[in-house]
Parts: sequence; C-alpha cells; structure tokens
Amino acid sequence: MKKIFLTGASSGIGKATVAVLLQRGHEVWGTSRDISRIVVQPRLHAVPLDLGDRDSVREAFASAVAEASAFDVVINNAGSGHFGPAESLSNESIERLFQTLVFAHIDLCRLALESMRAQQHGTVINVTSLAAELPVPFMAAYNAAKAAMASFTMTMQLELGDSPLRLIDLQPGDISTQFNDTIAKGHMADPRYADRAERSWRVVDQNMRNAPKPDLVGRRISELIEMDNPPPRVIVGDVFQAKVAPVIFRLLPQRLRLLGLKRYYGI
Repeated sequence: MKKIFLTGASSGIGKATVAVLLQRGHEVWGTSRDISRIVVQPRLHAVPLDLGDRDSVREAFASAVAEASAFDVVINNAGSGHFGPAESLSNESIERLFQTLVFAHIDLCRLALESMRAQQHGTVINVTSLAAELPVPFMAAYNAAKAAMASFTMTMQLELGDSPLRLIDLQPGDISTQFNDTIAKGHMADPRYADRAERSWRVVDQNMRNAPKPDLVGRRISELIEMDNPPPRVIVGDVFQAKVAPVIFRLLPQRLRLLGLKRYYGI
C-alpha cells in the first residue's frame, strides 16, 4: 500500500484515478476547492486546496503530510482551461491560468521532493497534456502553461540525476471528461475569430466526446507508481494520439505542422 497525495480528486481524471488507486489498496489524500464534492470512502482523505492561492497550496500539503507522516507518491493533476483567441486574452486571465497550471504545480512539486528526501524514495507525477506538443487552437494560454510545466519537469529530471526520487511527465491526449463544460469560452467576443473559433470548437468538443474514459489514465498512473524505474514521459490516449501523431509531428517541419493542425481543426 502506498500513501498518495493527488490534486483535483473531485472530478474528471482525478476522480477516476482515486477510484483505481483505492481499488488497488492504496491510501489517498485527494484535494478539491470544495471537499463536499469528494465522496467519503475508506482510505480517502479529503483535503481543501485552492490552487489559485499559494498559501493554500503550502498549508494543504503541510496538513496532509502531517497526517500521512510521508507520501510515496504526489500527483499534480488539478487544472482548468479556456477557449478563445490568444490576441484577446487579458493579462489577468493568463496569470490566473498560469498560477493554477504552473506555479501551484511547481510549488507542490518542490514541496513533495523536499518531504521525500528524508525517506530517500518517492514519485512525483506532473499531469501536463499532449497539448504541450500538439497545441489546440484558441487554447494558447493552456497550451503554453502545459508546455512550461513539461519543460520544467524535464529540467528537474536532468538535475535529479541518479537520485532515487522519480519525476514523471504524464501527458493525456483527449480524455472524455466534463472539462469542456467548465472552461471559459470567449470565442464569440472577437468577430475576427468567431467563425474559425466555432469550427475549432466543434472539433475539440467532438474529440472529447469520442475520447477514452478517464479511468484509462487512472490505470496508467497505477501502473507507473508500481514501477521501480518508470519512464520519464508517458502519453495516454487513443492509439492515434498516443502513438502515431506525436511521432509524425516531431518529424515534420514547422510549416507542415501548422498546415496539418489547421486541416485537422478545419481552420
């Protein structure tokens, strides 16, 4: 049995991952801004956490690790998104998204590694996104935040060297959750982009509806935390997104990458 700290436990990938981990016999400290959304279960501890508040991040982790004594695994999963033209994004909305998807995750990553050093073992999984490599149109700040977290994770992997502490960049492709129902949509605010944004949104929404269920990610996470030497980066999704598209994309020059993505999203 492992003791696991996981953010975003009340919905989507986080909720599905909690279910898999509990089924495998692990003990989970799961966070949410509203802990009433976390169903009370044996071996599941609800932790209030607002990723938009840096004090809340530190306090929540300190409280959880004091109760658990130590964590074997910390999973940075919670997040949010947006949909609208990059040209129209306000500085405030970009800063808010980066606080949630980058700065809070970095804080938790460092807190986790610091606490794990005493026990000389532990795994941190940063859930980024395939959008870090294959950007989705009209989600520029989200793409950039996920790319920043992926790059930060890879840099820390370099710096950790032969340390027994493990750091994993987990990149889901499209996963069927309620994510699209909750993100802020500003694509009708600018008439210069409205038509292309609407066409992109139809593809984005359809892909989400047809995507694999979030328990696919939960099962992959469960496998990773049992490995002695897990891979540093893992893509999870359907066969095309997880296997084919990333390889093709890396081989193409930028002009063809852009052309391919434009055709894919109908813009």
